[in-house]
Amino acid sequence: MSNENPNKGLDRRSFLKIGGMSTLALTLATTGLPGDLFTNTVQAEKKEDAKLQFNSNGKFKVVQFNDTQDDERIDRRTLELMEKVLDSEKPDFVVLNGDNITGGCDTELEMKQALNNVAQPMEKRMIKWAVTFGNHDEDSSSKSGMDENDMLKFYMKFKYNINEPGEKYLTGTGNMNLIIRQSQGKKAAFNLWLLDSGRYAPATIAGQDFKGYPTWDWLRFNQVNWYYEQSKKLEKQNGYKVPSLAFIHIPLWEHRFMWHGSVDSRIPANHDLAVVKHNIIGERNEDECPGPVNGGLFSAMLEREDVKGVFCGHDHVNTYMGNYYGILLGYAGNTGFGTYGLPGAERNRLRGARVFNLDENKEGVLVETHMVFAKDYGIDLTANDQSMDPLPLDNEKKEKVENH
Repeated sequence: MSNENPNKGLDRRSFLKIGGMSTLALTLATTGLPGDLFTNTVQAEKKEDAKLQFNSNGKFKVVQFNDTQDDERIDRRTLELMEKVLDSEKPDFVVLNGDNITGGCDTELEMKQALNNVAQPMEKRMIKWAVTFGNHDEDSSSKSGMDENDMLKFYMKFKYNINEPGEKYLTGTGNMNLIIRQSQGKKAAFNLWLLDSGRYAPATIAGQDFKGYPTWDWLRFNQVNWYYEQSKKLEKQNGYKVPSLAFIHIPLWEHRFMWHGSVDSRIPANHDLAVVKHNIIGERNEDECPGPVNGGLFSAMLEREDVKGVFCGHDHVNTYMGNYYGILLGYAGNTGFGTYGLPGAERNRLRGARVFNLDENKEGVLVETHMVFAKDYGIDLTANDQSMDPLPLDNEKKEKVENH
């Protein structure tokens, strides 16, 4: 979400820089760093080893981490949570679904250290992964000189990252889809849509500002149209509609409509009916924060009948999910311990991740999805700061950045 929680007070990084608390200095191994950490040259073609495929038993598992949202001095518990989820769930693929980092990185080196922090849990375990972008990923760009395109190039240098440069001429960075092929054969059994939902609304459109409206961004028509046409293309190539999941950082307006069982009314009685109608489970502890314009993605997905679920982050303390007219709409909660959570002592209670179990032999392929939480793994939930030193880089690589 865009706004800092009023309960958070002075931001963590400022507090550390003025010596407000001692920090837990941890050093992690450098295993898994990209071969040339500071080269921006990226191959545009698809990586040959990037193919996703169902296992021989017809199963495939995806884990979604959302809002790791930290700088180079990441809270150690964010990485602990990621590692414990990966070790227990053993996913075949991971998506970092936006706000992977936040403001506070003062240099290019610090920016790359922050990016490197969240890549390491998958790299060390040789798990394929990809990112989408959220509204906070560019918060340090004015100081570090790295925008989302530069970040994408950096992510793509990691061995197990399978992002691609993204579709040309579309709004946003890195819009793409990833096919998961059948366990036997080359046809698509499932598909993953990774879409950039943007950052913030423009200052004005047609001379009118957005005062009084939500100020976050929304999926533009060219992105929705690309999904629609690409969906039809996949159907033509495979001879059937390819079931899929969509990952976006900022929620749709339909998330809010579903929770309240209404467009206009927000009384408890409406929600009580919605729980039954839409099979809603999970928590909602803050208002959904979509953009001021409904971009029409949900309407396009209703028409195509291939997307089984749309999952977002952005609103850290929402974990709910429901079935909205045949499409699951849900949140993945918030993975990062270094950003806002619930008020007071409960701040870290909902830190977690979302798991998706797929089975190519089941109708619709998506069998189920559920949340897992830091509390499930015995991770310290104390409402304090436990930032760590960034991953060490050798002097030669440091010098390349400092002299850039």
